Amino acid sequence: MPKRTSAIERPPAPLVLVFDSGLGGLTVFREIVKARPDASYVYVADDAFFPYGQRAEAELVERLLTLTGELIAAHHPDLFVIACNTASTIALPQLRARYALAFVGTVPAIKPACSGSRTMLVSVLGTRATVKREYTQALIRDYAQGCAVTLVGSARLADLAERALRYETIDDDLVRAEIAPCFQETGARRTDTIVLACTHYPLLIERLRRLAPWPVAWVDPAPAIARRVIDLIGPPSPDARMPTSPARAIFTSGHPAPPALATGLAAFGLAPDVQG
Repeated sequence: MPKRTSAIERPPAPLVLVFDSGLGGLTVFREIVKARPDASYVYVADDAFFPYGQRAEAELVERLLTLTGELIAAHHPDLFVIACNTASTIALPQLRARYALAFVGTVPAIKPACSGSRTMLVSVLGTRATVKREYTQALIRDYAQGCAVTLVGSARLADLAERALRYETIDDDLVRAEIAPCFQETGARRTDTIVLACTHYPLLIERLRRLAPWPVAWVDPAPAIARRVIDLIGPPSPDARMPTSPARAIFTSGHPAPPALATGLAAFGLAPDVQG
């Protein structure tokens, strides 16, 4: 006769791997955790190759294909979130073709930005690599809906965001110079919506709002990414158990996180783990 059990066995919580070139993906990680606090997480920062925007496309694609395979083999995630616009716009189709795993990418939120603009003047603030991709141009052709879209490629803002997370002092004038081209005026119309097309940039959102020459809507894709994650892995069950230990943050360089960065990671519920 089968042995009777007194408790219903719960299926294991899904493991979600969140990947970025550096620390910008923390803005996406934060929203996903809000939606599925019971899931298990691994956050991977490819700091050994940061910044992606300065890498040749062929070199970067090969890096992403190889590293993704290594991460899948090491961690066996149920879902792989690429919290990086540059990586998503150049390698997401190849990754999906090579690996039998669900991937969620991050691409510039041009469609919702243009849908919500009243002045029809929208800017896309990303890395230089992201704004020049054909993928980004195609999004504009398909979804601009009559808006004039200004592409602004920043060379420094991602690095400034990383430095801010390490509690380094950031000069406001440096940030102001990077965002200034986003603010366009045509007659009586002004830019009213700016797409944050790099996951690093929401780390600076309070500073961006303060330094903007006039108020605009800053479009952060993280909430939409979290919703897509829930579409794929489902919401938490009513009796879901919360993890008892922090999620791991892995750095591909193998360098130990300095104390200031460890503090910043702790604010996102992460503990540094350089062992991979």
